[in-house]
Amino acid sequence: MTLIYKGKTKDVYSLENNQVLLKFKDDVTGTDGVFDPGANTVGLTIDGAGKSGLKMTKHFFELLQKNGVNTHYVSADIDDVSMVVKTADMFGKGLEVICRYKAVGSFLRRYGAYCEEGQELDSFVEITIKDDERGDPTISEDALAMLGILSNEDYKEIKALTKSICGAIKTELATKNLELYDIKLEFGKDKTTGEIMLIDEVSGGNMRVYKDGKYIVPLELERFFLG
Repeated sequence: MTLIYKGKTKDVYSLENNQVLLKFKDDVTGTDGVFDPGANTVGLTIDGAGKSGLKMTKHFFELLQKNGVNTHYVSADIDDVSMVVKTADMFGKGLEVICRYKAVGSFLRRYGAYCEEGQELDSFVEITIKDDERGDPTISEDALAMLGILSNEDYKEIKALTKSICGAIKTELATKNLELYDIKLEFGKDKTTGEIMLIDEVSGGNMRVYKDGKYIVPLELERFFLG
């Protein structure tokens, strides 16, 4: 294997047949030592975070694939804390797609003059561009199309996929009395077929989940959900 890229929370290695291996790390995003799934910097290291994230990701990718969702997932090795996935072509330099059910995090910071913390949102979808230097700014459908990052047709497909995927995840979490407030997804195009597919991970590290009105940190979430 050849190291392709060292990421914040995962390292990427090349494999044969248009596949790569993702090696999960114990680093999580946040600021000043506080976990934040929306942050664009590594905030802290939590022992066991990588394995916990992989267990959740394996569960959700396998669930979504059973529901007919196209993903990059091939297989996972929990002991090795790694996952084999199909290679994807990125949109631009990478996009993050957020689905929000409650007003918290950056949504509340931006629009707090018009909403209260925890206010209900109707599966609101927004897209940010991956750009650490500029703080991962949000971007509109028109701007994505005009800048040649994402066509209007692909935008509509990704928005619909996001609502469907996140609805399934929300329903699955609810079986353990866990409430999804928001979640961040990533999409790319299958190098072989050109189809849009869900990529990256689906874990406590990229969602905010509450139980009885109390926020659950990623490791506790995995124990509550899969334990």
